[in-house]
Amino acid sequence: MLLVLDVGNTNTTLGVYEGDALRHSWRLTSQRDRTVDEYGILCRTLLQLAGLDSPAVTEIAISSVVPPLDFTLYKMAEAYFGVKPLFVTANNCGMPVLYEDASEVGSDRVVNAVAAFKKFGGPCIIVDFGTGTTFDAVSRDGEYLGGVICPGIQISANALFQQAARLHRVDIRRPERVIGKNTTASIQSGLYYGNVSLVDGVLEKMKAELGEGTHIVATGGLAPLIAKGSSHIQSVEPDLTLEGLKLIHDRNKGGAVPLRT
Repeated sequence: MLLVLDVGNTNTTLGVYEGDALRHSWRLTSQRDRTVDEYGILCRTLLQLAGLDSPAVTEIAISSVVPPLDFTLYKMAEAYFGVKPLFVTANNCGMPVLYEDASEVGSDRVVNAVAAFKKFGGPCIIVDFGTGTTFDAVSRDGEYLGGVICPGIQISANALFQQAARLHRVDIRRPERVIGKNTTASIQSGLYYGNVSLVDGVLEKMKAELGEGTHIVATGGLAPLIAKGSSHIQSVEPDLTLEGLKLIHDRNKGGAVPLRT
């Protein structure tokens, strides 16, 4: 079995593949101070609770944007699974990266690009709702072109609550109307419709640059919510990053897995 980990600044997503089938996935809070043993015990416990045997994990692929955790996860893979993990970078993702400095691109962004191009071809745009909201563009020929990075919805909300003494925390949800009749509804409207407008505004301009036939896919925790209000998002793929990790792992393993069918 293949264990894949997408380590973000806020959340870490794990998945287990048996062949081409995603057997199980989990979404956890990223904690930079966890030790090798804590990560190892956590991974083994999750596998056990899912009815999966830890010794059956023979390969591990990792996408990480939290460098302080890389060595910890590497040692965890060795100590608890006897595996040297693959860390995905722009150099081994199997897709041309046309960023001015390819090393600056977050590995999660190129992983998403690989998975989206495999599923939808190009040109395509991936919107990932994570700590930041990222927009990534892939050309018709399967090249990673670059993108846009904006503050994530939760970051924007936290900044508002921290800086405005009279505003309280609210759930992020889609209000029935734009004009709020109380403070809670007004904040929710601003967070939801403000971000929908931001997303659609950026996508409209990106589509104009990429041309006709651009497919837009969303992923990340709040993707289903924002996609409901968007005029441009065409599909939501919750496991896009895990699928990309599987594809890149197979390519580096030497398996004949094309980026596009």
